[in-house]
Amino acid sequence: MEILTIDTPSLGDRSYLVHDGQVAFAVDPQRDIDRMLTLLEDRGVRLSAVFETHIHNDYVTGGLALSRLTGASYHVNAEDPVSFERTPISDGDVVEVGTIRVRALATPGHTFTHLSYAATRGGDSPVVFTGGSLLFGSTGRPDLLGPEHTEDLAHAQHASAHRLAAELPDDTRVLPTHGFGSFCSATPTSGDASTIGHEKRVNPALTVDERSYVESLLAGLDVYPAYYAHMAPANLAGPSEPDLTPPHRADSAELRRRIDAGEWVVDLRTRTAFAAGHVAGTLNFGIDGGFATYLGWLLPWGTPLTLLGETPEQIAEAQRELVRIGIDRLEAAATGNVREWAFGGELRSFETACFADLAQVRHHRRVVVLDVRRRSEWDSGHLDDAVHIPLHELLERMDEIPAGEVWVHCKSGYRAAIAASLLAAAGRHVVSINDDFAAAA
Repeated sequence: MEILTIDTPSLGDRSYLVHDGQVAFAVDPQRDIDRMLTLLEDRGVRLSAVFETHIHNDYVTGGLALSRLTGASYHVNAEDPVSFERTPISDGDVVEVGTIRVRALATPGHTFTHLSYAATRGGDSPVVFTGGSLLFGSTGRPDLLGPEHTEDLAHAQHASAHRLAAELPDDTRVLPTHGFGSFCSATPTSGDASTIGHEKRVNPALTVDERSYVESLLAGLDVYPAYYAHMAPANLAGPSEPDLTPPHRADSAELRRRIDAGEWVVDLRTRTAFAAGHVAGTLNFGIDGGFATYLGWLLPWGTPLTLLGETPEQIAEAQRELVRIGIDRLEAAATGNVREWAFGGELRSFETACFADLAQVRHHRRVVVLDVRRRSEWDSGHLDDAVHIPLHELLERMDEIPAGEVWVHCKSGYRAAIAASLLAAAGRHVVSINDDFAAAA
């Protein structure tokens, strides 16, 4: 039984392709299914089944499109109210995929209808695909279905972890979908591999009593991206295969028209390149960071979107990232030199600095320090006299930023650069701190 992992580090998720040399199944495939198809072709195996652990809240699934394209059966919990034909599956059901036996296990907690899948083959070590249930040293968050369900789901998550620990051998490999930077993880995860036996020793869901686990879990929950609200409806409706055709190429006049009309024109270059020179009114979400997560979080859903990149490959990478979260349509794109995008017009710029620069400046003049980290980060330590507005709230709270020169920071510089571009587009005098917060003291 070969298990192939498909990483999507930008969203903190993993998908899996498993085969016995002839027949394969997929677990929780991402929207861009060409990665699965390439692996199937490379291994020379036939896809027989696709399994969803749950209706995902952090990305648009590729499961339906993959099953239709390959003729594989599409296994989705019988209780999920989907609007497409699927092969319903329930707790205890067994599916034979070639010589591999796959058993569904009800593991509610991340959602009410969450399933895990235990797979065995002959003398191979067993594996369990745990989706958003048991993660490496953590569990999936229980609050994505609304606050009225959070506590019930937290208790269910504890029970599900104990079910897996009780019913599966200690040497069973644990293969979650979330927990690699995903906001679907309730608390930070640790490590890159695990087993049921290891989780019994380190996972709070299995090492502390239920009440303590639930109280700690609920106390540690942080915000999650706004675009999550659109993911479950898309997955229940049955998303199609994405169209990755390159978008229409815009000239500088069109870019200016779109900016003036209030559309979002997003520059994918690095934060230092953007700060050094950019087209007025453009926003910086670098493709080198958490591009899709933060753009999807801040972009008013449905706002026309145009991308600027140094190369066509940069645009293609960004387009792939966006279809994973359901942003299928780009109005246009432009590549090349930033001066071409401005059509000879004057470029805008702002300073970048480090915390040592801020320390020096504060000796000489008063500046506004804006901290755009999340509340939990702020609570763990912040600069005296800083103004705190989390990045995901910035667009609605611009008028709360005092007048004057604004020095904006986050934990490492990526979110600060996004915030600086939003402030610059609004006409503020801004300095972006491109430094690690560990240097702030």
